[in-house]
Amino acid sequence: MRYALILGVLFAATTANAQWEIQSAPTSADLRGIHSLGNGIAWASGSDGAVLRTTDGGAHWQLCPTPPDAEKLDFRGIQAFDANTAIVMSTGRGPLSRLYKTTDACQSWKLVFTNPDAEGSWDALRFEPINRHLIHHIQEGVLVGDPVRGHFVVYTSSDLGETWKPLTVKSPVARKGNELFADSNSAADAVGDAGNLAFVSGGTGGSKLYHLVGGGLVLDTWMTLPSFEETNLDFPHRTASEGAFSVATRKVDQVTFDFMAVGGDYLKPDQQGSSVYLPAPSYSFFIRHQKQIYPQTPPHGFRSAVAYDEAAKTWITVGPNGTDISTDDGRNWRALRPNPALHEPADADRDWNALSLPFVVGPHGRIGRLRPTALK
Repeated sequence: MRYALILGVLFAATTANAQWEIQSAPTSADLRGIHSLGNGIAWASGSDGAVLRTTDGGAHWQLCPTPPDAEKLDFRGIQAFDANTAIVMSTGRGPLSRLYKTTDACQSWKLVFTNPDAEGSWDALRFEPINRHLIHHIQEGVLVGDPVRGHFVVYTSSDLGETWKPLTVKSPVARKGNELFADSNSAADAVGDAGNLAFVSGGTGGSKLYHLVGGGLVLDTWMTLPSFEETNLDFPHRTASEGAFSVATRKVDQVTFDFMAVGGDYLKPDQQGSSVYLPAPSYSFFIRHQKQIYPQTPPHGFRSAVAYDEAAKTWITVGPNGTDISTDDGRNWRALRPNPALHEPADADRDWNALSLPFVVGPHGRIGRLRPTALK
């Protein structure tokens, strides 16, 4: 018995137990969009025009009526404002990239924006509550897409997604072979009271973190001289299927943030994954110092989404072959394994695409909810 206890302690040093409770969903669509608002409210989206919502923490998921002419669209992203209001984003070339909005709990939908670029494709849709001087709690939105005419595409909205306009700052130049990945609607993040934007790219052109600093997304505020800063990430870039897929932020103060990016090769999900932690940059005599911290123990496979749990001070990342967590800012990742004592399925840690804590979604209508004790 003492020998078994010692083995258990050693095992716990590299893994953690108890995690995702598998939930029942009324769809077999491949789910890649998920947005949790808290208080039991969450929305999800996926292939074949699928949109779902819950108001009771996932005990019951409602399959929404499909938006008009969207039966064959792939809804890779969804952002919600409350139990009744949400915007869903489809991905695809040209007019296959669209935004639909509902204000009546998905009983009806309105097409609010269609991609005007025939060669473009949208990858991430994000909204962030912004508190400004003289303006209280508005919602700034950002829509980021693949390069068109050599530049990444960025649109913004300041009216809950009713109207969209190109970002007034010149968007970053894309290298040849550089692209965004729409696997989890987390290639971009809109963060903070300054309305900053960050997104990551991959592909054969290499991986980068692009960070808009010095101005809000809606650039008619008191902030001036906004610009994009670019940071090269040391991720593999041998093929078009690998690179940085997801970025998440941790708030340091109202205008500075730590970043965590994850990725790998989605065609080789069992191959060692990639991650990098970028603490909030310091400034000295107007020179920017951006550290990059790479893991001693990387994620255990390709990872398509990452998030930060503030209460547990833990980063969590998911992918097709498993779930990893880090409590030391990505220096070491350890697998979050199913717990047989809780009768969790043997595959409860895997087959996940996207993450919005406490929910995670995957193929064939797969939805999970993180147990409250999982990260303790």
